[in-house]
Amino acid sequence: MYDVIVVGGGPAGMTAALYALRNGKSALVIEKTGFGGQITHSPKVENYPGTLSMSGNEFADSALSQILEQGAEIEFETVVAVEDNGSVKTVKTEEGSAFEGKTVIIATGVKHRMLGLEHENELVGEGISFCAVCDGDFYKNKVVCVAGGGNSALQEAILLSDKCSKVIMLQDLPQFTGEGRLQDVLFSRDNVVSHTNTKINRLLTDGNELKGVEIEDRTTGEKQEITCDGLFVAIGLIPENEPFKALADLNSFGYFDTDESCLTKTPGVFVAGDCRSKQIRQMTTAVSDGAVAALAACRYINEMK
Repeated sequence: MYDVIVVGGGPAGMTAALYALRNGKSALVIEKTGFGGQITHSPKVENYPGTLSMSGNEFADSALSQILEQGAEIEFETVVAVEDNGSVKTVKTEEGSAFEGKTVIIATGVKHRMLGLEHENELVGEGISFCAVCDGDFYKNKVVCVAGGGNSALQEAILLSDKCSKVIMLQDLPQFTGEGRLQDVLFSRDNVVSHTNTKINRLLTDGNELKGVEIEDRTTGEKQEITCDGLFVAIGLIPENEPFKALADLNSFGYFDTDESCLTKTPGVFVAGDCRSKQIRQMTTAVSDGAVAALAACRYINEMK
C-alpha cells in the first residue's frame, strides 16, 4: 500500500512525487513510455527559473534521479483504470498489475496532434516545435512556418513574428478559424504571409535538418516548395483522460475540469499538469500543479488518521 500513486512521469508527476516524499509519504510513479513527457522534445530550455540553459532530457534525468534518491518507486506500465474503494484506490495497468494507494495523482499530460508526415517524429526538437514561448528564441531572424489556423496557431505566430524575419502561416481550411482580433493583429504585420486551403504534403530535409515543406492547394492541386528554418505545429492537443472520467469531470475538450486546487469530485484523487483545464501550459505551471496536488494529497492522508 502506497501513500501516493502518481500516474505519469512528466514534470508535474515527478514534482508531485518529490513533494510527497519530502513530506514523509511513500510514492510510486507509473509511467508508460519515458520520464520527462513533452519537455524531452526540447533541445534547450532557457525559461526555467534558476537554470540558464538545459535540454529537456537533462531536466528529466535530473528530476528522475532526485525522486529516486528520495525513495520513489517507479514502474514502466500503462495505466488503464483507477478504482475508488473509499480509503483505498486501486490503479490497474494494461500489463495486468494492480497497485493500491491511499491517494492517486493523475498527471497524464497531453499529446501534441501531429501532421502524420514522414520523418516528423525524428525532427521534433530538430526543426519541428510546438511552443513559441519555449523555442521561439532559437529562430530569431529566421524564417518559420506555422501549421494551423485556430487561436493557438495565431497566438504562436504573433509571438514568432516579434522574433523571426518571416512567419508563413499554413492553414488547411479555406479560412482561419481563430478570433478576428488575433487575425487583425497578426496579419497587420509586414513579415507575416499566409496560405489557406493548403495541405502540407511532406517535409524537406537535408540529412537530419528541416529545410522546408512542400504544400499543395487543396482545390487546384498545385504544389509548391517553401524554404524555412523551422516548423511550429499548432493543430491541437490531445489529453488522455478518458479512462479516468468516472473519477474526475472532463470539460468539452477532454481536459480535467478543475482549477489550480487540483481537486476532483473523488476524495483522494487529484490531477496535475497539462491534463487539467488551464490557460498556460508550461513546465513551470506543470511543476506548480505537482506541488499543489501532492500537498493536497498529504493533507488528505493526514486527515484520514
